[in-house]
Amino acid sequence: MAPAGDAAPPDPPACTLLVCVTCRAGRALAEGEAPPGRILHDALAGHLGALATAPVSLRPVTCLAACDRGCAAVLAAPGKWSYLLGHLSPALAGDLIAYGAAYAAHASGAVLPSRRPASLRSVVLGRIPALPPADPSPAAIPAR
Repeated sequence: MAPAGDAAPPDPPACTLLVCVTCRAGRALAEGEAPPGRILHDALAGHLGALATAPVSLRPVTCLAACDRGCAAVLAAPGKWSYLLGHLSPALAGDLIAYGAAYAAHASGAVLPSRRPASLRSVVLGRIPALPPADPSPAAIPAR
């Protein structure tokens, strides 16, 4: 039994928001200017830090190959469809977190546009099906 006052750490969020921190949103940057993707990531980190319980985990990544449609991010979770999102800005940070919460709560991750914040109804650039669960049994490994 844990001593009084020692609470177990909270479970990690069920989904991850991966943000391209190198995204330049299709434009050249001035010397020393932070990439818009980094600014988006930092805005999301600020919003998540202000919440008692974060509905998503945040992870920086480099290049999601959506350069002309940036800022770009992906919502992903094990066993769910993943969504590539584009045309994002720091002003949408709160809405992205709300979308992430809806995504996390949905069994397959398929959140209809009408169930997303209005600002995010047309940001989906693509969706990727979930990988099937790994089956490590010998029968699952094809013979050569």
